[in-house]
Amino acid sequence: MPRIAGVDVPQNKRIEIALTYIYGIGLKTSQKILETVNVDPNLRAKDLAESEVVRLRDEIKNYTVEGDLRRDISLNIKRLMEIGCFRGIRHKRNLPVRGQRTRTNARTRRGVRRTVANKKK
Repeated sequence: MPRIAGVDVPQNKRIEIALTYIYGIGLKTSQKILETVNVDPNLRAKDLAESEVVRLRDEIKNYTVEGDLRRDISLNIKRLMEIGCFRGIRHKRNLPVRGQRTRTNARTRRGVRRTVANKKK
């Protein structure tokens, strides 16, 4: 099981897909990395030679991935909250940030529905 950027990539998947298990690397970035280091994207991760793994590690060092990327994103969100902009306020209140409606369909951000009892006569 090759360890790249602090992540154990799955052995039995094609290396093109296995690289996407690294936070910050999607399919397109994975394809671009494999193209620059001249590795066949159809190879399984367990079939990679040690030299190919080293070349992949060196290429991935040029990208912001895993802990650094997570830290950058959280710092950006904290900055938005500190300056008090609209997006920062939405983050503070745990509401949708990108213009989605909140009257319905915001369950993942707003939480469980709480029913309000009717007034008794």
